[in-house]
Amino acid sequence: MKQNSSVTEFMLLGLTQDPLKQKMVFVIFLIFYMGTVVGNTLIIVTIKFSRTLGSPMYFFLFYLSFADSCFSTSTAPRLIVDAISKKSIISYNECITQVFALHLFGCMEIFVLILMAVDRYVAICKPLRYPVIMSRQVCVILIVLAWIGSFIHSTAQIVLALRLPFCGPNLIDHYCCDLQPLLKLACMDTYMINLLLVSNSGAICSSSFVLLMISYFVILHSLRNHSAEGRKKALSTCTSHIIVVILFFGPCIFIYARPPTTFPMDKMVAVFYTIGTPFLNPLIYTLRNAEVKNAMKKLWHVKIMTE
Repeated sequence: MKQNSSVTEFMLLGLTQDPLKQKMVFVIFLIFYMGTVVGNTLIIVTIKFSRTLGSPMYFFLFYLSFADSCFSTSTAPRLIVDAISKKSIISYNECITQVFALHLFGCMEIFVLILMAVDRYVAICKPLRYPVIMSRQVCVILIVLAWIGSFIHSTAQIVLALRLPFCGPNLIDHYCCDLQPLLKLACMDTYMINLLLVSNSGAICSSSFVLLMISYFVILHSLRNHSAEGRKKALSTCTSHIIVVILFFGPCIFIYARPPTTFPMDKMVAVFYTIGTPFLNPLIYTLRNAEVKNAMKKLWHVKIMTE
């Protein structure tokens, strides 16, 4: 990476500088991260090997769980290790790589949530055309486009980050590298870059949230014409999706869709959508989804029987 800076490394201040609180951070987020990896891996394995979870909804859930695992991995391991390290130092290249990974998998999660909403809309509002509209080939194309879009978005973030010159302070008041904390250290007027950031990340978060809310409103409104059993099943699925959308997009919009100001709560809000939401997603999708729970039980039963 071409470095537009005299600074070769940064020091992350993390969530706290208190030794006792750092130990608590280590324990709490180690549990969260392990739960995230185990929960999402369980969903991935279940969908991959279960014959009953072959619908487009679970195809997209597979990629949501994958994105969740990678999204959390882009920040959580460093936060955990730094909590028990004397100095939390990250090199310039590692910092830029973290920015890329954070936005790649975060944006992928946004696109997959949109695809899941599209799938539910077609399934509930266009049931007769559902097999044709949401065919396997179409789903694969949509996922490929989501990866391409995520890559373009994260590349744009890197282009902005590489334009920032750092010539003095290297203390990042955060637990990970992202453009907002880096903008505070840059030796230049960052107004235009922040404007580009808001028009990129902020616009993606805000417009996606509005689009998702409108789509689920249309879906829920159309449930009037369905049977009681159909309404109950569709409502259960959509409720899970709406909870995930609110938990993810609320903090995301708070961080990215605002003027260049910082608040004391920023780090905790960022923790919620980078570590908290990936941890909660598997719980939401398994506890509220009978098909996933039954598929998991069958898989483990078959595994025990074969052993």
